[in-house]
Amino acid sequence: MFARADDMATMPVMPTVAPVKAAVVLLIPTVGNSVTGVVRFTQVEGGVRIVAEVSGLKPGEHGFHIHEFGDITAADGMSAGGHLNPGHAKHGAPGAAERHEGDLGNLTADATGHATLDYVDTVIRLNGPTSIIGRGVVVHADADDLKSQPVGNAGKRVATGVIGVAKS
Repeated sequence: MFARADDMATMPVMPTVAPVKAAVVLLIPTVGNSVTGVVRFTQVEGGVRIVAEVSGLKPGEHGFHIHEFGDITAADGMSAGGHLNPGHAKHGAPGAAERHEGDLGNLTADATGHATLDYVDTVIRLNGPTSIIGRGVVVHADADDLKSQPVGNAGKRVATGVIGVAKS
């Protein structure tokens, strides 16, 4: 049933949702691993700034991706699904002309197993139909070769987390 025009003045106004300006992930280890960390996403001029700090890795490169689900209930991290890829693109590097939205490249761990990352991504979004909010972040055991289809041959999942809205 449609409201009459005179009823419109008394109808409650639905609050608008403010755009998300920041998001955060607390990484927890998958079974048998000790990888932990924090990843922050911040809306900036030209894209989304990603700042990651991860510990407990073996030295070297490790695939780093946004996955389609924020479901981290499986002990091996597989419940997070595949890479976030609503555009049905081929797997690639963060700066490639074609890539999954979830392709964030590699984290590089030093001799102590500590990795940091800080760059602006021009593809991922904190708002809109392809928002990363509620999706999963996965750190892999091995390097993403940035070309093998469909996911870069990065090996097992050593840490997972869910992207949540952060206080700006």
